[in-house]
Amino acid sequence: MTHEHHAAKTLGIGKAIAVLTSGGDAQGMNAAVRAVVRVGIYTGARVFFVHEGYQGLVDGGDNIREATWESVSMMLQLGGTVIGSARCKDFREREGRLRAAHNLVKRGITNLCVIGGDGSLTGADTFRSEWSDLLSDLQKSGKITAEEATKSSYLNIVGLVGSIDNDFCGTDMTIGTDSALHRIIEIVDAITTTAQSHQRTFVLEVMGRHCGYLALVTSLSCGADWVFIPECPPDDDWEEHLCRRLSETRNRGSRLNIIIVAEGAIDKNGKPITSEDIKNLVVKRLGYDTRVTVLGHVQRGGTPSAFDRILTKDVTRAMDERRFDEALKLRGRSFMNNWEVYKLLAHVRPPKSKSGSHTVAVMNVGAPAAGMNAAVRSTVRIGLIQGNRMLVVHDGFEGLAKGQIEEAGWSYVGGWTGQGGSKLGTKRTLPKKSFEQISANITKFNIQGLVIIGGFEAYTGGLELMEGRKQYDELCIPFVVIPATVSNNVPGSDFSVGADTALNTICMTCDRIKQSAAGTKRRVFIIETMGGYCGYLATMAGLAAGADAAYIFEDPFTIRDLQVNVEHLVQKMKTTVKRGLVLRNEKCNENYTTDFIFNLYSEEGKGIFDSRKNVLGHMQQGGSPTPFDRNFATKMGAKAMNWMSGKIKESYRNGRIFANSPDSGCVLGMRKRALVFQPVTELKEQTDFEHRIPKEQWWLKLRPILKILAKYEIDLDTSEHAHLEHISRKRSGEANV
Repeated sequence: MTHEHHAAKTLGIGKAIAVLTSGGDAQGMNAAVRAVVRVGIYTGARVFFVHEGYQGLVDGGDNIREATWESVSMMLQLGGTVIGSARCKDFREREGRLRAAHNLVKRGITNLCVIGGDGSLTGADTFRSEWSDLLSDLQKSGKITAEEATKSSYLNIVGLVGSIDNDFCGTDMTIGTDSALHRIIEIVDAITTTAQSHQRTFVLEVMGRHCGYLALVTSLSCGADWVFIPECPPDDDWEEHLCRRLSETRNRGSRLNIIIVAEGAIDKNGKPITSEDIKNLVVKRLGYDTRVTVLGHVQRGGTPSAFDRILTKDVTRAMDERRFDEALKLRGRSFMNNWEVYKLLAHVRPPKSKSGSHTVAVMNVGAPAAGMNAAVRSTVRIGLIQGNRMLVVHDGFEGLAKGQIEEAGWSYVGGWTGQGGSKLGTKRTLPKKSFEQISANITKFNIQGLVIIGGFEAYTGGLELMEGRKQYDELCIPFVVIPATVSNNVPGSDFSVGADTALNTICMTCDRIKQSAAGTKRRVFIIETMGGYCGYLATMAGLAAGADAAYIFEDPFTIRDLQVNVEHLVQKMKTTVKRGLVLRNEKCNENYTTDFIFNLYSEEGKGIFDSRKNVLGHMQQGGSPTPFDRNFATKMGAKAMNWMSGKIKESYRNGRIFANSPDSGCVLGMRKRALVFQPVTELKEQTDFEHRIPKEQWWLKLRPILKILAKYEIDLDTSEHAHLEHISRKRSGEANV
């Protein structure tokens, strides 16, 4: 290993890398530029900015400038792109590419990093395939020497996808898509809260000429009644179906209808379906008060650019030839999953009779986390669609013992997707001491399955229920735990519902705190985050907000480490850097408290910088859940109920439910981009119960990147390649579900 560690520091010596952004602006591009520059410099390479995208590559001169460490500081929180990105006609012509090649060869640049939408990456590919021909032309015309041609004989290109359309095959999340969703959801939330007071129908048009991703995910995030996307045109009688659907939800007491339209929506014959068409239909047939909102470039945050992307050719061709099923498959698993869940929640009518139905109860356990309500909503509604009787339990296991249980119909959970906290109420109480009462209530309410949505206590509570089965037959019913906690510390899952919202809240706060000090003298902020003993929030927020250090329990530190960090900051502050950011997880060390670290930095920084501290507290549980948490929770609820109905049928013996095998009590977790059910008893060995964390955590591998980005001379393990796919999201890791 050490050989590879050492190699990382010298990998880039003698090499030069150029970074350019091209195509439309996408938020997060700056974060990508900053990381490329800093890791490039760390490996010993020279890094160049190419200003104004491909145009700058063609024009050369002052457009290609060497980047320094400082030139990317304070760049993280800016939207759009800082180095500018221009669409370039010249680069499409061979003559332009010849000039670009000349500019690179003269500077000895043979590595190109292109951050952009698909149009720009197609251009890069052409450039690479022609490279040797371009060089021989330049050599023939005497523009470059034979020696220069040999030195630059090979061009390496890395493409990072930055496009809010998420229209790329081969990656599930493109840089910027998540930020675009945040903008859209903010607007949808604002519109829908004003609408609750009047009966109204909203038609929202979302960008995406050839790609329905934004429209689809928006509709899942806000619980829309209908979505029109180019990949899945509606059936021929869609006008009837839509009007019937709207009047049904009205009759169920809903005051609000939301219809989402992707700008490229079409019917089965390829005829466009516009938001105006839909409005006119609803007004004419139903007479509803209907408003159209076109969410144009607000989604990009910043200046718009041509939004016509030549989409991945296969998908576009399949759509042009009306092979819609194939277009949907080409979009990938994540897109298909979203479409299936949307169809279930929006289009299936709950059956009238409850014959052959089962009774399933849903509860929240642990501390509140954003997205819990979205999970409850989808669990209840999918359960009703399956024909089950759905019960909700208030105040966790305590409520289960006290009988705080009621039946939930379709509209009980209406509008819950975007609401923060836990509407059912949640407690940390564990079930063991109330097994008598819990068993009595399971019998009284005829509960045949339990969906437990919560944090570490939901998991330990599940383990206690498994133990209790030996004494109490009533506890022999299937249960599933959906991880939901800001701490992201539930064994068996890489992510838990609520952690993304907490992370975004922390980042936003750090950005604000850093910016609040702009223009003042040098300052270091020490910020304490939540998470119990789990360092996920501190580490990920550190990566996202550009922290100088993130102290966590899992990565033990000594007084010497603290000293090194302080000295490092002092040196940094003597240069052009004016801001320092230090994150500390609440339980990282019982003696080196936030106050201790604050006092240390205050003393050592005298005369160079002053220090401030903030304890973020419960605000991290976040208000309204982020789009990721809403969708993740919705899909987890749907998946859990599908599993549950299968398990109940399997466990049916002699007219009653009897589930006693280990696989009838599971955690539903996300592991390496797939949703898996794991028996709670099997997860026991993977758990550190004293500190309430899993023994192995994937994100610890990202820690070295944090140090490199803060300019530390450290070793980087380059032996593992696959794990880096996690970092494609906005400013932190995210996998697809």
